[in-house]
Amino acid sequence: MKFDSRRSNVRARNGMVATSQPLAAMAGLRMLMNGGTAVDAAVAAAAALNVVEPFSTGVGGDVFALVWSERAGKVYALNASGRSAAAADTELLQSTGYTGIPNDSPYAVTVPGAVSGWQALLDRFGNMGMADVLRPAIDYAEGGYPVSEMVAHQWAGAESRLKQHFSGEELLLRGRAPRAGEVMTMRTLADTLRTIAYGGKDAFYKGRIAEQIAAFVQERGGWLTTEDLAEHESTWEEPISTEYRGVDCVAVSAEQPGCECAAGAEHRGRDSTSGGWGRSLRTGTII
Repeated sequence: MKFDSRRSNVRARNGMVATSQPLAAMAGLRMLMNGGTAVDAAVAAAAALNVVEPFSTGVGGDVFALVWSERAGKVYALNASGRSAAAADTELLQSTGYTGIPNDSPYAVTVPGAVSGWQALLDRFGNMGMADVLRPAIDYAEGGYPVSEMVAHQWAGAESRLKQHFSGEELLLRGRAPRAGEVMTMRTLADTLRTIAYGGKDAFYKGRIAEQIAAFVQERGGWLTTEDLAEHESTWEEPISTEYRGVDCVAVSAEQPGCECAAGAEHRGRDSTSGGWGRSLRTGTII
């Protein structure tokens, strides 16, 4: 394969961490250098991204994970997606004029599965505890970090939405989105991560944090309850897979359409007489 770039490849003998933000990659690398597994590094990097790239991932989101075990010779799939509230009522929404669920409405809030997913991954494949892997993220949130250019750009785009709720002020710097190079701290998030670090997933789903999440959603008319949070469990599943142009494509479950799109791309690529492989490769790029 021709290497056509002025930037050299990153090469290493003992391990590598790739993320969209260097500080998060460094968090994962710290785990590897201290004897952690790839899973320890992945959870540390994800937690750090919650701080340094907060619009992409975090304790309020979900986790889908594929883990290759060399010992077992197989791929393990974890579905840590949040379930809908038990009281969710689509008929009620339809009767009030909704034709869909707005992303910024309280009805769109499901149980955040990320913390449960982190715990499940560490319990099964990690060498380190939650306190160890969350330490870099806590340090970034409490001590501050310089905001990078792309993150600042994305943050600015979310500024108006953050200003709509008083809680959004915690993600603003003096009432506005932080600019590139400015140092951002998130002390409330640091406290949340520290609570999880020393209390595990139960400290998130069954304590003060769960009560605050449920109260916030219900005050705005949503359905989520403390019972919904307390009953959440992530699940280990058999991954689904398909073969695409000689490559095995694996996904967590049918909730993620990647494998299905790949299979469709392969079919179109073989049978299409007008578009050739271009359309199929485009679908693969989207995946």
